[in-house]
Amino acid sequence: MSGGKYIEKVKDIISKIQKTQLDNIGRAAKLMAEAIASGNRVYLFGSGHSVIPVMDVFPRYGSFVGFYPLYDPRLMWHNVIGPGGARELLWIERQEGYEQVFLQSYDLRPGDVIIVFSHGGRNAAPIEVALGARAKGVKVISVSSHANLKVSSPSHSSGKFLPELADIAIDNCVPPEDALVDVGRPEKVGAGSTVAAVSVAMSLVAETGALLASSGQLTPTFVSPNVPGMAPDHNDRVYEAFTRFFYSRPLKPLAASRAVTGKKATNHPKGKVRKIKKA
Repeated sequence: MSGGKYIEKVKDIISKIQKTQLDNIGRAAKLMAEAIASGNRVYLFGSGHSVIPVMDVFPRYGSFVGFYPLYDPRLMWHNVIGPGGARELLWIERQEGYEQVFLQSYDLRPGDVIIVFSHGGRNAAPIEVALGARAKGVKVISVSSHANLKVSSPSHSSGKFLPELADIAIDNCVPPEDALVDVGRPEKVGAGSTVAAVSVAMSLVAETGALLASSGQLTPTFVSPNVPGMAPDHNDRVYEAFTRFFYSRPLKPLAASRAVTGKKATNHPKGKVRKIKKA
C-alpha cells in the first residue's frame, strides 16, 4: 500500500533527524531562548510551501510570545493559477533584489534570531533574507535539505546555498526531489519536506520553551481551551502580550529627511502642529 510506504518514509526521515540533528536543534534553541529572554525577537521566514512551518509556529497552541512570523502574500499562493497563484510566487521568489525591499519593513537588530525555511535552499528569497539578516547582525538558523547541495548548483548570484549563510544549519533529511513514494513512473508522489520542516520547527519550539521555563522566563503561552483549569481569557492575554511585543520597538528617527533637506526632521512642517479651526 503506497499510503503505508509514505508513512514508513516519513518515519525514516524523522528518525534520521533525531539521530543526526538534535545537537544543531539544541544549539539553535539556545540562541532562540537567549533572544526571547532578553526581549529580542525570533523571526520566521519561508516562501512557497516553506511558509507552512512559519504559519504553524505562531500563533498556535503550545507556542509563546517572542516569535515574529514574516509573511508576504506575494510569496504565498492563495490560488493555483492566476493572481496569487503558484506560478507567480515561484517567479517572484527567484527574483534577486525583491527581499531587500521586503526587509525594509522590519526592524531587525543584533540580538535577534531568524529561522529561514527552504527545502532546496537555492532561491533568491531565502538566500537574500539570510544575507539581509546577517548584514544587520542577526543570527541565522536554516532548515533545508543538505542532500540537495550535493546534486545541484547555486542559482543565486552570491554563489551560495542557504545553509552556507547560516550560523546553524539544520538538515531536514529529505531527499532533493522531495517526493518520496515510487509508483512505477519517473516522477514520485507524496512530498516529505513539509512534515520534516514542521517537525524541526516544533522541536525548536519545545526545546526553546523548556530552556525558558527552566530559568523562569517562559513568556505567555497559547493553551487549548480543552486544558482543565485554564482561565477563559487566557489566550486573550497572550494576544495582548504579543501586541505589546509587536509594538515594542519605536520607529527610528527620520535621519533620511535631515540628509535630504539639511534640516532637523519633524512630524510637521515648521515643527508645529496646526490647530484645526472650529466650523
